[in-house]
Amino acid sequence: MAEAAAGPADGAEAPATDTRPYPSAAAGWFLVVMLTLAYIFSFVDRYILGLLIEPIKAEFDLSDRQIGWLLSAFTLVYGFVGIFMGWMIDRGKRVWIVSIGIALWSAATVATGMAKNFGQLFAARMGVGVGEATLSPATFSMIGDSFPTEKRGKPIAFYSSALPIGAGIASLLSAAIIAWSASSGTQTLPLFGELEPWRFTLIVVGLPGIFFALFFLFMREPVRRPAAASADVISGTGFIDALKYIWRNKVLYTGFLLIICTMTAIAYSQGFLAPVFERTWGWSPEKYATINGIAILIIGPLNMLIMGSISDWWTSKGVKDASLRLLYIGFFIMVPTGAIPLFMPTAELAFAILCINTVGIGIVSAIGVTSLLVITPAQVRGQVVAIYYLAISWFGSLGPIAVGELSSGLFGEENLRYAVASVPIIFAVIPLIMMPLTKRLYREQMVRLGDSTE
Repeated sequence: MAEAAAGPADGAEAPATDTRPYPSAAAGWFLVVMLTLAYIFSFVDRYILGLLIEPIKAEFDLSDRQIGWLLSAFTLVYGFVGIFMGWMIDRGKRVWIVSIGIALWSAATVATGMAKNFGQLFAARMGVGVGEATLSPATFSMIGDSFPTEKRGKPIAFYSSALPIGAGIASLLSAAIIAWSASSGTQTLPLFGELEPWRFTLIVVGLPGIFFALFFLFMREPVRRPAAASADVISGTGFIDALKYIWRNKVLYTGFLLIICTMTAIAYSQGFLAPVFERTWGWSPEKYATINGIAILIIGPLNMLIMGSISDWWTSKGVKDASLRLLYIGFFIMVPTGAIPLFMPTAELAFAILCINTVGIGIVSAIGVTSLLVITPAQVRGQVVAIYYLAISWFGSLGPIAVGELSSGLFGEENLRYAVASVPIIFAVIPLIMMPLTKRLYREQMVRLGDSTE
């Protein structure tokens, strides 16, 4: 029987024989829209630091190696805290957990803008990771309780579309604030005093989320569905049960996760792209941010929604491993287009190829959790999604760390672009070799699990 920490409006526990296991489409989509708005807030706070690297680097006299670790501070803690959050999400009131998380990461973004040294910067970015670790595990747990298997692709892709929307908004907002602040000098905010442009940007971005968090305290979340998995698939609902399930299928999960991990390593390493374009081709941070924001807003959401629709359409036509096939398509787009543009003679040509890279990254990002839910029993979805984010976050954090190490220690910081170009090549080798085996094991596990994930 499923636990019912969050039940119907009257507080009664939903019985295992509930004949209405899913809420109405309107209720389900309202929840998805609000969670997507929260994700946009989260990604603005997450992404904006990469656009402010050069002024931060200059003020604190940091190397690219230190910047690589700073960019990874978020991801180092994000996945680890997500494990604990997964345990809470499988038992607690998920909308309240989301509310606390939004308030925490927003306050940490403000604290980043108030930091006085590298240690405080690092700690504040870790705080952003702690707060944001609540959101996606709670979201996918609630989507699993709001939509049947064959209809999850669109809401998950819609939620995932917040990633490029947030990145686009962060780029455009940063460009506007940086340009305005640069022309006006230091800015003054009540309670904060005079601020450098990069500090002003972080504080202005972080403050609205603190107020947005209050909304989730009053939201109703979906009733937890009775677990349907048979005893021979999994018998418990705890973290150890989730680990045992993953361990029994370790080769499958390794091959599957490494595809997503390659995506996060590439995406996180691209936090260095603003300084790459400045050092290599002379684009100012505000020029790069403006062009990048427009491109992401045009390409990203449409790409993700199309991929979610294709996944649902293929599944309805009997292509049971549709989401895995889309992952492979995204992989083969994002890897070469992540390296090639950094060798182009002009910024315009480099950026055009990076737009194609955005498509590949978007496919993998939009379809990853959809693919995961297909091979994950209902009882441990929150736990497994948390483990999933731990794996892809920690592995992805190696991307900017590798860039910083290669830039400062091998290529030289004036050749930062070669360090960024190395990441897709380095991280794609093992998942590429494992692809045939991963596909076979994935199909076998779908057959074994049957309808237990519905």
